[in-house]
Amino acid sequence: MSSTPASLLHLAVALDGTGWHPASWREPVARPRDLFTAGYWADLVAEAERGLIDFVTLEDGLGPQSSHFLDPDERTDQVRGRLDAVLIASRVAPLTRHIGLVPTVVSTHTEPFHISKAIATLDYVSTGRAGLRVQVSGRPNEAAHFGRHTIPRIEAYDSPAAQDVITELFDEAADYAEVVRRLWDSWEDDTEIRDTATGRFIDRDKLHYIDFEGRHFSVKGPSITPRPPQGQPLVTALAHQSAGYRLVAHKADIGYVTPHDGDQARAIVAEIRAGQRSAGRAGDTLHVFGDLVVFLDDSPAQAEARRDRLDTLAGEPYTSDARIFTGTAAQLADLLEELLESGLTGFRLRPAVAGHDLPRISRDLVPELQRRGRFRDAYEADTLRGLLGLARPANRYAASVA
Repeated sequence: MSSTPASLLHLAVALDGTGWHPASWREPVARPRDLFTAGYWADLVAEAERGLIDFVTLEDGLGPQSSHFLDPDERTDQVRGRLDAVLIASRVAPLTRHIGLVPTVVSTHTEPFHISKAIATLDYVSTGRAGLRVQVSGRPNEAAHFGRHTIPRIEAYDSPAAQDVITELFDEAADYAEVVRRLWDSWEDDTEIRDTATGRFIDRDKLHYIDFEGRHFSVKGPSITPRPPQGQPLVTALAHQSAGYRLVAHKADIGYVTPHDGDQARAIVAEIRAGQRSAGRAGDTLHVFGDLVVFLDDSPAQAEARRDRLDTLAGEPYTSDARIFTGTAAQLADLLEELLESGLTGFRLRPAVAGHDLPRISRDLVPELQRRGRFRDAYEADTLRGLLGLARPANRYAASVA
């Protein structure tokens, strides 16, 4: 069945340990003993690529996972510990050909200079398939690892004091993203000459200081890594409220949002689009992906039973910031088509159990969407920007001196 580009949706998969359900590691397909091996992650990404998924995101953090919002817990019955997401992506990149790789970076406690060259390197290693997910952290225990920030404790999430803290964290993340982007542009595309006859390796006039001075960062530049193959790898962010929506509207290429129905999705998309216009980005392609946790099985009853069994193992019902879908691939395809009408341009699916639900996405959901003319039949571009219909941007510094 042929499909027109206007009818297609985009799909990403969010990978986190053995899956998003806290008891996922106890499933027979989970491979918890392999969790800290390169092969485990290579296998997951290969499965996603088999399903022609646009990209995977890799979760990360700067403290052990916790069942509490702000504090560590003492649980020993859930997965604790992670590998570094950027390093996983760099290891997996040469083993893949088309799928994008988007590791999570905690902007609150890392330096944009380091991350700019890490993601630029990932873009080179993957030949143009890199991005990053900017994440903030308001956890006091993570701040204590670094001593760079003193973050006031958020006692009541909806209180004015808490909103001030959250706004400050996202404002810092916006500066962070801006510095990273400018550093990617600090080398023009043809800065490297590599002319052995004349002995000129670079054209120094095409290497630029960025001279960024903001409330949160002062960065002179230039980067030490030449401009990435995509020019600008993708900047993405998860957003739950206005401070996050503003970050997406002003600085991101993709925003992940968590509506629980079509009306909520329409309101979120409208807010992001209004912010995009106010930021002078109305002409830019900005994707808004809806996040869903998925339990996929041959019947709704099987999916519900599996979720109930996992909840029993966990000792409590599973809840999430995102909508939780439990059912068949055809039912999920129905839901995705319905939510597309709200203005979303794609979806980031969180497999409840990576070893079970990721193959269900790639082998059941994707063929169902293809039958409906809603998803690609083959990868149509060699870069992540290309897969998402994003043009390779001009270098801001080259334009300023032209």
